[in-house]
Amino acid sequence: MAVSLQKGQKISLNKEAGGTLTQMKMGLGWDVAQPAGGKKGGFLGGLFGGGGREDSIDLDASCILFDANKQPIDTIWFRQLTSKDGSIVHTGDNRTGAGDGDDEVINVDLSRVPANVQSMVFTVNSFTGQTFATVENAFCRIVNASNNSEVARYNLSAQGNHTAMIMAKVYRHNGEWKMHAIGEIASGRTFNDLMPAVISHA
Repeated sequence: MAVSLQKGQKISLNKEAGGTLTQMKMGLGWDVAQPAGGKKGGFLGGLFGGGGREDSIDLDASCILFDANKQPIDTIWFRQLTSKDGSIVHTGDNRTGAGDGDDEVINVDLSRVPANVQSMVFTVNSFTGQTFATVENAFCRIVNASNNSEVARYNLSAQGNHTAMIMAKVYRHNGEWKMHAIGEIASGRTFNDLMPAVISHA
C-alpha cells in the first residue's frame, strides 16, 4: 500500500518500497477542471477559445539535480529529456492532460545517479499559463519501476492562482534515498522561473 504524503513529510523510499529501490518513476498526472454545469459554451465560450482549447492544459514536469553545495548540476525537462549521464530520462511532453494515469513520467535509475548528485528536485509548471484553479486530480507519485508498484503519492490539487509548484525532493541521507514532499506553490512557465525557490529546498 503506497503511502499518501502530506506536505512537509519525509519518507525512506527503500523502507516504503520494502527493499532497495533502484528503478524509480516519478509520475505526474492531472485533469482539466470541468466548469460548473458542464462544458463551456455559448457566446463567451466561443469568444475565449471554446473550440476545445479549454480542454488543453500543458503541465510540465522537470527534475533539477544538485550537488552537496546546492549548486545545480543538470536539468531534465521537455527541452532536455535525458540527463547528461543517462541515469534520468523524461518520457516526453504531454500537452493536454488527456487520459488516465500518469501524463508525464521521469524515469530515474537510482543505482546510476552520479555520486556527486545530492538531491533531485521535481517541479511542475503550467507552460500554457493557466493557473492551478483550472486543474483537478493533480498528483505526483513514486513508482517502483521494477514491479510497477506505487511507493508514494502526493496530491497536488491545491486550487489557486499559482502556475507552478515545487513538488518534491528525492535526496541522499545516510546512504539511502529519501523523499520530501515540498508542495510549495510558485509562479512561472518553466523551472527557470522557480530556481531561487528551488535552490532553497535543494
